[in-house]
Amino acid sequence: QVQLVESGGGLVQAGGSLRLSCAASDRTVSTYAMGWFRQVPGKEREFVAAVSWTAGTYHADSVKGRFTISRDNAKNTVYLHMNSLKPEDTAVYYCAAGRVGAAIITTDTAYAYWGQGTQVTVSS
Repeated sequence: QVQLVESGGGLVQAGGSLRLSCAASDRTVSTYAMGWFRQVPGKEREFVAAVSWTAGTYHADSVKGRFTISRDNAKNTVYLHMNSLKPEDTAVYYCAAGRVGAAIITTDTAYAYWGQGTQVTVSS
């Protein structure tokens, strides 16, 4: 069972930056796709970004040019670098991992392991 622990969330003003981290308990995640999703109350969970086990990256249109996902397999960690934050980026951000192919890498139900979430709040 892989455990994922997110950190780095918080309160930031619009235009600011945050870096989220997701540390995995098992080095086997180096062979997994890892993704970030976000959710606000009353809405469905939304894809943000993902990185395949071969380091291919995918970003939602709403965050392209502002957010960047990266992974460090030596540390079993994936990062989400968030710049130019907007109030609409406010959400609970979840890290996910799984044996997920590129065709469904943006689909939350394809991921087997999830973190507990970290709150990101962007004030206007």
